[in-house]
Amino acid sequence: MLWGDKTYVMGILNTTPDSFSGDGTGLDVRHAVEKGIEFVKEGADILDVGGMSTRPSSMYGTVDVVSEEEEICRILPVVRLLVSEVDVPISIDTYRSSVATVALSEGATIVNDIWGLKKDPSMSSLVAESGAYIVLMHNTGDPRYEDVVSDVISDLEGTVAKAIKCGVDPTKIIIDPGIGFAKNSEQNLEIIRRLGEFKRLGYPILIGTSRKSTIGTVLDLPVDQRLEGTAATVALSIANGADVIRVHDVKEMSRVATMADAVVRGWSH
Repeated sequence: MLWGDKTYVMGILNTTPDSFSGDGTGLDVRHAVEKGIEFVKEGADILDVGGMSTRPSSMYGTVDVVSEEEEICRILPVVRLLVSEVDVPISIDTYRSSVATVALSEGATIVNDIWGLKKDPSMSSLVAESGAYIVLMHNTGDPRYEDVVSDVISDLEGTVAKAIKCGVDPTKIIIDPGIGFAKNSEQNLEIIRRLGEFKRLGYPILIGTSRKSTIGTVLDLPVDQRLEGTAATVALSIANGADVIRVHDVKEMSRVATMADAVVRGWSH
């Protein structure tokens, strides 16, 4: 990936029955794969496959977390088929090294760890040995901030240092400020507003605002009516330095990214 030339669009493929956005494919492998193929046609540069809900209730213990075996069962056939049917990188959305190991063995090349190496001590060595890309997201069980942007940057700085110490290739690191994770709406909006400050860390920035509750709060709209709100946050994130946007609505957000890039990065035709 050539950072800075364009904004990369990461399409979300939830192989879950309980996705917060209502778009999970469950155990319908063919449906998930066809959806991934369609995403690529619509402009996705990366496909992000997840087998466990990462909505806040699942992360912080108010709903059952699926077993590692179930998570693997959900993602394995999808990753296997996608690798053979599309020509874009496949990312695995997991914080478990056992799940990442299976996905990488089937051809995935990116690990999207929503706990930024904090949940599974084996993840950093796995990524280092495999040579995979790693998305290090900010997340915390103790969401108390003096200044949310400064505190998240500091935390990510420590996470990156830990990854590099464990042998992860610095050129394969992507950072994610964790919109919607252990942050309230005001804090999420402030992160988008000040996203440019994360550039000082020197790593590509992934942003995931798609259909999230902050948009629902601001617009007072349900999940299925947050397209325009998502578009606004995507465009502003790109203007403020995002390199990757993680989205549900690939066709629409790919167009937003192309238009935003024409303004921010320059238009060549």
